[in-house]
Amino acid sequence: MSAARSAGTSAPSRADGPAPDRRERAGRAALAGFALAAAGDLGSLLAGWDPGHLVFKPLLMPLLVAYVLTRGAPRLLVAALLFGWGGDLALLFDADPAFLVGMGSFAAGHVCYLVLFGRGRTSPVLAGAYAVALLGTVALLWGDLPPELRVPVAGYSLLLTAMAYRSSAFGGWAGAGGALFLLSDTLIATGVAAWPQPPRPDFWIMATYLAAQYLLAGGVLARARAYGGDVAPDATHP
Repeated sequence: MSAARSAGTSAPSRADGPAPDRRERAGRAALAGFALAAAGDLGSLLAGWDPGHLVFKPLLMPLLVAYVLTRGAPRLLVAALLFGWGGDLALLFDADPAFLVGMGSFAAGHVCYLVLFGRGRTSPVLAGAYAVALLGTVALLWGDLPPELRVPVAGYSLLLTAMAYRSSAFGGWAGAGGALFLLSDTLIATGVAAWPQPPRPDFWIMATYLAAQYLLAGGVLARARAYGGDVAPDATHP
């Protein structure tokens, strides 16, 4: 009988140490893959190389999902990122039906984020700023949008703005991610409305979108660590 057993304790299993190490390595690999795919996609957009965008874009959200899973991500975060992936795939097709499908998939992701953010405290001043931004943007875009897209875009904009505002309940990282998501989709809407665009608009749309999803995921994971896995803040949380 070993000394450990004679003392009333069991010897440690060989799996006790390596398993967390493997998960940590898998997380680092997934995050590195996400960074490389992001660099490849953004580089392809800058170079105007469409095949590269078609290859790299579908890899982005699955790699980010793989990373957050190794960090014990809540299911709603995983669902939000996967709905974002669905939107990414739909927007690879240049057609109005695909645009509506993509917008619907992103909207489902925003609902996941909203449920995840719960009832945590946020700034009334920030709420006012987002409300002004929403009303002003929709009013300015309305006449330039295709008639069949006006109501869907307005409804989506309301949901997106609510998500961006509520994201601040999870701290600065998540709040910045929500704001960047709003900026990214506003750039898409101005393109649909045929407004003047910056050089390489697809690059700026993807750059802000990728930063948004990464920051939102990071904010949720940080919240989970701070509250021991409970990421649904209530009125008693700061």
